Amino acid sequence: MKIRKRLLLASLMTLLIVLPDVPAAANLEAQSTLTPIESLGKMIFFDTDLSANSMMSCATCHAPEVGFTGPDEIVNETTVVYPGAIPTRFGNRKPPAASYGGESPVLYYDESEEVWIGGMFWDGRATGWTLGDPLAEQAQGPFLNPLEQAMPNARTVCVKVAQSDYADLFEEVFGEGSLDFKKDVAGTYDNIARAISAYEKSDEVNPFTSKYDFYLKGEATLSELEMEGLNLFNTERAMCSDCHISDGEKPLFTDFTYDNLGIPRYEDNPFYDMPKKWNSDGEEWVDMGLGGFLMAAGFDEEVYEPELGKFKVPTLRNVDLRPYDGFVKAFGHNGYFKSLEEIVEFYNSRDVSDWPEPEYAGTVNTDELGDLGLTPDEVNAIVAFLKTLSDGYEP
Repeated sequence: MKIRKRLLLASLMTLLIVLPDVPAAANLEAQSTLTPIESLGKMIFFDTDLSANSMMSCATCHAPEVGFTGPDEIVNETTVVYPGAIPTRFGNRKPPAASYGGESPVLYYDESEEVWIGGMFWDGRATGWTLGDPLAEQAQGPFLNPLEQAMPNARTVCVKVAQSDYADLFEEVFGEGSLDFKKDVAGTYDNIARAISAYEKSDEVNPFTSKYDFYLKGEATLSELEMEGLNLFNTERAMCSDCHISDGEKPLFTDFTYDNLGIPRYEDNPFYDMPKKWNSDGEEWVDMGLGGFLMAAGFDEEVYEPELGKFKVPTLRNVDLRPYDGFVKAFGHNGYFKSLEEIVEFYNSRDVSDWPEPEYAGTVNTDELGDLGLTPDEVNAIVAFLKTLSDGYEP
C-alpha cells in the first residue's frame, strides 16, 4: 500500500509537467490533409479546456507519439492508470489506443462463433447501440467521467465548445445553429463525439506507414529475424494471428473480440485506493471486463458469466511506437507488463513458468496461449516483427 501511494504521488507530479503540446485551436492550414469534420475533431481532441481543471484533453492519455495511448513513462512504469483532472482520482485501466479502432462494429454476439464482437473500451461498454458508432460513444465517456476529465455535465462541455476558437468551424460542419445547446444539449454533445470519431478515423491517426505496410507494398524488406517473427506470428505454433488478424492489404491486427489472457492482478493500480463511491470493493476489487459490463447492463447470468474477466483484443499497430529508445510503455488492460518481451513470454509460458495467478481464473484462455513451447530466440523474433508495426517508417 505504501509503495503504491508513493508511486501515485510520482505519477501526479509527472502529469503536472507532461501535457500535450498541440493547442486546441491549431492552425487549420497545417491540417490541410484533414476534412473539416476531422479538423474539428482534432481541435476538440487536443482541447484541454474541456476538463474540470482546464489542463486535461483526450490527448493527455491518448498521445500521437506513443500510438494514441499513455504518453507518460513514469505513469506507465508505476500506476499505469492516469490521474484525472481532479488529480486524486484514478480510473481502473490502462488507456487503450485511440487509433486503428474505427472499424470496430457495433457490439453484437456472433451466434456461430459464440463470441462478442465490436464496441469500444476494454470492456466494450461503448457499444454503438445509441449512436451507431462505438468510437463516438467512447469519445463521450471521459468528458463526464468523474475519474477522468470530470466535467459536471454535457451542457458544460457544449458551453466550452461554443466559447472556443473553433466554434465557427463546428457550425460550418454541422450547420447553422448546431451549437444552440439550449435547444438540444444531447444533439450538440453527440456531434462533438462524432467529430472526435471522425478525427480518430482519419489518415492522420491511422496512416498505415509502418515498415510492415511498406513490406506489403513491396517497398521494404523485412530482416531475417523480422521475417522469422512474421512466420511464427501466422503459424499454429504461436497462434498470434488467430486473434490479431494479419490478413489483407491493411490489416488491423485485431478481430475486435474479447478474451481472458489470465493476466495477473496489478497491485500498484491506484483504483484499489479510490473511495467506496467509485470502488465499493476496495482492495478486493476484481476487474470483470466485458462480463462486468454485460452484468451491469442487465443481461442474464447465462449471458454475462462466460464473459467475466474478458477484455477486448487490442490492435497491435504501434504497439512499440515510442518517442525514444528506452521509453517505458505498459501492456495489457491493466498495464501489468512493461515490455513486449515480457508479454510475449507470458503468452508463451504462462502455464509452465512461475507467473502469478490470473486476476480472474474462471474464463482463462488455455487453448491458444500459456504453453506454446517457443524458444527465447523465437520470442525475440516475434518481438522484432511487432516492432515493424510502428508508423512513421521511411523506406
